[in-house]
Amino acid sequence: MDKKAFRSQIFSLSERIYPMMVRMLGSERDAEDAIQEIMIKLWQKRKILSAHPNVTGLVFVAARNHCLDLLKKRPVRLVDLDSAHDIASGDTGHERLVLRELSELIERILESSKLEHKEVLLMRDLDGMSYAEIAAVTDLTVEHLRVIVSRQRVYVQRHLKKNYSYEG
Repeated sequence: MDKKAFRSQIFSLSERIYPMMVRMLGSERDAEDAIQEIMIKLWQKRKILSAHPNVTGLVFVAARNHCLDLLKKRPVRLVDLDSAHDIASGDTGHERLVLRELSELIERILESSKLEHKEVLLMRDLDGMSYAEIAAVTDLTVEHLRVIVSRQRVYVQRHLKKNYSYEG
């Protein structure tokens, strides 16, 4: 694989793995550094990559595994909603406080889920990955992923209703 092919096939995917890495690492700077490290490793293995049947899946798996390696020393956290939303969007302080509280509540709810199920839901809903991309990363079928995402959404919805119910 030459430089031009690497740039078009591998390096172009860095924009698609960036949201997942920011979410997993909790910092844009850490995600940017991690992407550079991954791209260097992939460049060193470019001869093997040209023969790989699913290069996109390989890049996503490499990014995910690199993030997991970095996170072994610290707990996984969702991105703080204050940093995810532009403060200039007109949100009042109260709205940001409510969003932060909701984010923390959802994070606590998801902590009680299986790690694999939590990751699948976050990849789909926060990172905007397609089911095919998630399937390539997790080695699960698209049908199984749809079931997991659906069940996780119902699980979170049920716990949110229970938490915000004024009758119970």
